[in-house]
Amino acid sequence: MIRVVVIDDEALVRSGFRFILEAVDDIRVVGATDGLGAVELIAATRPDVVLLDIRMPGRNGLDILAELNPRGGGPVVAMLTTFDTDSYIADALRKGASGYLVKDTDPEQLPHLVRSLASGGVVLSAEASRAVLHSGLGTVGDDRAKLQVSRLTARERDVLLLLAQGSSNTEIGAQLHLSGGTIKDHVSSILAKFEVATRVQAALVADRAGLLAHGRSER
Repeated sequence: MIRVVVIDDEALVRSGFRFILEAVDDIRVVGATDGLGAVELIAATRPDVVLLDIRMPGRNGLDILAELNPRGGGPVVAMLTTFDTDSYIADALRKGASGYLVKDTDPEQLPHLVRSLASGGVVLSAEASRAVLHSGLGTVGDDRAKLQVSRLTARERDVLLLLAQGSSNTEIGAQLHLSGGTIKDHVSSILAKFEVATRVQAALVADRAGLLAHGRSER
């Protein structure tokens, strides 16, 4: 069972996400509140995934993210935003968020995206990632990113492409016919070669290098 907490200042958004997610058998929303009660609720419920509004009155989502410290073993966090061009998204990804969701995400896709987050996947749409890149994380065609990608083995490149498309380790292993442990080792190697801490940051390096555009052109 995947345990989820929803943090948003709008009660309607909280209840809507709860209704959608609890319609499936393997996800439970164990708590929902606004920014002021977020850290205490998360500490009490110990969720696997936190859906965190990036802009809230009283308590900013970025400040809450820093306290949750997803890089230090805290829960997986995806930011919620109204627009996929939100200027705060780049900062959230730098601070360890595992992606972001626009609030009008297709209800049929939401449970799948939560499952992907819980299993280590990246939730970052190709279209919106370009807005993030151009807001401060680099530009597509970046020479340094191309050099970093060139240092990967052929298999690591395959793993990176699937990782950047949002696949979890299990999904990558199934597509490449490799064990989960082997995929985990490849991901660790990619992060070390890129000198980044999170899968999202690795995905952004891939996009800056033009790898995602190349991968999409082949499909």
